Amino acid sequence: MKKHEIDMINGPLLGKLLLFALPLMCSSILQLLFNAADIVVVGRFAGDNSLAAVGSTSALINLMVNLFVGLSVGANVLAAKYLGAKEEEALSKTVHTAILISIVSGIFLAGFGAVFSRQLLEWMSSPEDVIGLSALYLRIYFMGMPAMMVYNFGAALLRAKGDTQRPLYFLLFSGVINVGLNLLFVIVFRMDVAGVALATVIAQCISAALILICLCRESGAFHLTLRNLRMDKNTVLQIIRIGLPAGFQGVVFSLSNVVIQASVNSFGSVVVAGNSAASNIEGFVYVAMNAFHQAAVSFVGQNMGAGKYKRIQKILFQCICCVTVVGLVLGNGAVLFGNQLLRIYTNDEAVIAEGMIRMKVICGTYALCGIMDVLVGALRGMGYAIAPMIVSLLGACGLRLLWVATVFQIPKYHTLTVLFLSYPVSWAITASVHLICFVILFARVRRRAKK
Repeated sequence: MKKHEIDMINGPLLGKLLLFALPLMCSSILQLLFNAADIVVVGRFAGDNSLAAVGSTSALINLMVNLFVGLSVGANVLAAKYLGAKEEEALSKTVHTAILISIVSGIFLAGFGAVFSRQLLEWMSSPEDVIGLSALYLRIYFMGMPAMMVYNFGAALLRAKGDTQRPLYFLLFSGVINVGLNLLFVIVFRMDVAGVALATVIAQCISAALILICLCRESGAFHLTLRNLRMDKNTVLQIIRIGLPAGFQGVVFSLSNVVIQASVNSFGSVVVAGNSAASNIEGFVYVAMNAFHQAAVSFVGQNMGAGKYKRIQKILFQCICCVTVVGLVLGNGAVLFGNQLLRIYTNDEAVIAEGMIRMKVICGTYALCGIMDVLVGALRGMGYAIAPMIVSLLGACGLRLLWVATVFQIPKYHTLTVLFLSYPVSWAITASVHLICFVILFARVRRRAKK
């Protein structure tokens, strides 16, 4: 195998899981660092209104892109399965179909964001003093959606064979350019939120170009020939079967977060600014844990294709152990140093105090979210997409919305702390149900294999 690939179906697991997860973890953290640069630059050089304008759009951005990013999960699972089963022709169709899907979905998102950004922000009760800046940021940001989709789908295909290193290098290169352009556009050209949005779009185009060049230079079934881009009907249906429930789950998760963001918005721009900075910090903990979710998807997917079912239980157990350690160490570390971390974004003591409320509740319990996601990854890797979607919708999202509509509406509980408690409560309950689902569905897989 090539040095950047991992043999997922033979040999010891822990070292390979870490070899897969660590570059992916670094990629995600770098991506957030570069995104944080947007918030830090506008917070430091354009003011708290600009900070709130950029930060308050994240829930809405996630809502709009998660459906299509979920489809990349379908491409990842399908590619891993065909790679494990050594089905070269089907793998090649998956690569070409997935890239074309990414281009089409990106163009759709760009158009949708350009037309409806302002209206969506109004529905979210975005504060009047920042809504104009928020809408401007969103419209420019969504110009880069085709590039973002191409990078996500391309990276998902490379993850299917264990290659998490090259996407890291591509992201590092484009991210450095992003930070440089942020400083240039905001400090020198005084472009405010438009500057950081434009810098992000340019960086996304660079990372997409690099991932396409990488795939075009691949050999064998992973080789991408641009003139051969077409959607194979059977491949599209399989990607949709696996990826659409994942995407829909992401959309509804984001919808519940939009509802919570709207509740946060009702407390005013100071709370919005503190929440924006805190959620940016907690994002680093989340993506570090999410690397083991991605590992579970790819490793389980390849071993399902190869018919090595005994390794699946070991993969799940070791991923849960790893994600728990990462969640506890990084989550509680973020709480411990929260005051200093928030000070990177702003010097306003009131904003920092509001940010700490969120961090104490969410970061301190984030390991529960990591465990929940690993269980979902294992189920998706086994080819089950509907069950984890339903459980997540009813467990995480449904409980969260019910919490906001009931507990949070009680006058003495109408506080930020009670609002944010909806997260750990929903994670714990949903993870427990996912574990029961895994036990039942894995037993079904084993029975089918014996027939």
